[in-house]
Amino acid sequence: MRFMLDFLLLPLFLHVLPLGAPEAPRPAAAVVRQTPAPAKELLTWSASRPLTWADFKGRPNTGDPLHALTTANIGAQIGCQDYVFSANVQATFTPTESWVKSPHTESAALLHHEQVHFDLTEVHARQLRQKLKTLKFDCEHLQPAFNNVMKVAIANWQREQQRYDVDTNHGLNLIKQKTWDDQVLQRLTALQAYAAPAPAAAGTASSSGQ
Repeated sequence: MRFMLDFLLLPLFLHVLPLGAPEAPRPAAAVVRQTPAPAKELLTWSASRPLTWADFKGRPNTGDPLHALTTANIGAQIGCQDYVFSANVQATFTPTESWVKSPHTESAALLHHEQVHFDLTEVHARQLRQKLKTLKFDCEHLQPAFNNVMKVAIANWQREQQRYDVDTNHGLNLIKQKTWDDQVLQRLTALQAYAAPAPAAAGTASSSGQ
């Protein structure tokens, strides 16, 4: 018995508001679909390859009060072979759907805030990898059980991303930002055993859509 399923979690859009702007809630939709993601450039999270402003290739909405928008994703490919479950989970960044208003908003502090959004996505990807290693899936009824796990995972991910922006005031509260910096780094370190394997080709920092 051998089959594979691709699951795409719809992207979570992470916004940065300018100082003094009202915080308008923009809920991010996230569902699990049994369809491959559209072919597009994706940057897979890597400790050795942080984001740069050049990665933000989307066209900003000049009428939008936001200073920057990051599109982060968690995708999963699962399968069974000889009734043995396997999964490949990736945290990715979509350049063409992420943007920054330049040049005056391209600050190092703002980029760092966006990087921690991406790092937090990797934290939740590692937690998902850890969870999937501990569960015993019935390969005859794989999809319903996996869907339930993914729904919980994405809900937790969204909730914490939103709390990060609220707590740090989108990076403007430097004390809170430092607290989140330290916590996210500690969690990445604690979950190092569940980091994704390094790409086969050295230096590769992007992947096609799953």
